[in-house]
Parts: sequence; structure tokens; C-alpha cells
Amino acid sequence: MNFLSHFYFDRNTTDANIVMGTVLPDLIKNASKEANLYPQKNEFLFLGNLDEESLLKGWKRHLAVDLHFHSSTFFLERTTELKHLILPVLENSIVRPSFLAHIGLELLLDHLLIEHNLIQVNHFYDNLTAVKKESLSDFLEHCQLKNPDVFFKFLEQFISSKYLLSYQKLGNISYALNRICMRLWPETLNEHQLDQLTFQLGFFKEILEKDFMDIFDEIDLKLS
Repeated sequence: MNFLSHFYFDRNTTDANIVMGTVLPDLIKNASKEANLYPQKNEFLFLGNLDEESLLKGWKRHLAVDLHFHSSTFFLERTTELKHLILPVLENSIVRPSFLAHIGLELLLDHLLIEHNLIQVNHFYDNLTAVKKESLSDFLEHCQLKNPDVFFKFLEQFISSKYLLSYQKLGNISYALNRICMRLWPETLNEHQLDQLTFQLGFFKEILEKDFMDIFDEIDLKLS
């Protein structure tokens, strides 16, 4: 799941560190693809510091949500449906349809949460801003993250840009998908393909909108 979908499960918490923890694995991967951290394997390192314990709790929630989501029938069926819709868009493209369908589904779920007023994007960013840099720095030091300055620079830009607000528009989701593809493939989608992708995302959104909350309810039940 993407950032806002992870936030959904802890949208009512008063602990900003938990919110940060729920998205921290993806933030770190976005800042540095080479970073591989496993704080859940050394929980004793974080005991005694309430902020770090909350960051770890959020981290473990992230792992649990992703595990439930990616092993669900919902994920398998919806990615297959979206893959078939976008196959004509990707004709003669080196972009892998299954990858685009996977990420496309996740961004559409974020989009629908915003559109149905189920999460507040500014509240998400307020939580990230409220986390003490010292606590986060100590947590990442215990995780043995290399080059933390790279991460904190990325985090500062991530918060200041409030990029996730752009997910309110489908066209921006197509643009975001293309940017993600740029990290993996030298040739991505042209303007015509992006227009086609936006059209197919709009068509698929109407299908997804009928039961998209089922997966959130299913995961919520498993987390409780």
C-alpha cells in the first residue's frame, strides 16, 4: 500500500511517531534504494525510549498491512483487472504491465481515500512534522542506516512539497506512475500514452469505487 493507505489505519492516533513509523519503510526506500533495515529483528535496541518504541510500533504495522494486502484476493483480482486494461497502453513499451498495475492500484486507493474524505492529507503531514528529529535520528542510528543526511534531506522535501495532495487528480496519478517508472526503465510513457493511461485509470476507478473499502475493512479486522 502507498503512504495515505498506510496512514488510514492509524489516522486517529495521537502519537505522531506511530504515523511516521507506518510510512518510514517506504520513505527510506524512496530516499535510498540500497537501504535495507530490519528494526523488528532487534526490538531490544529501542526499549526504554517511548518515541523510538512508537516508531517501531508503526514500522511493524507497516509490515503487517503490506503482508495482508499483498496476500489478499482483492489485490490479486484488482491488479489482474487493471493489468488487462492498461496492456494496450503499454504496447511497444518496455514498462512491465504487472508492475504498473500494482502501483496504479495502490495510488488509486490513496486517491479514493482522499475523494471520499476518509483521510485528511494535511493531517498526515502535520504528524510527520511533529516527530522530533532527534528521536528519528536515534531510531535510524539503531537501525544502522548509512548516510542519514540523505534520508533527512529527502524527508524535508517530501514534507515541504506536500506532493500527496496532487493525488486528488487522476492525471497527476498517471504522472506519478510515469516518474516511478523512470527509476527503473530508460524509456517510459509519452504524452499520448499518459492520456490513455489516465482514461483507463478513470474507467477502473469506477469499478474500484464500488468496493474499495472492503480491503481496508479486511485488513483492519486482521490488525485488531
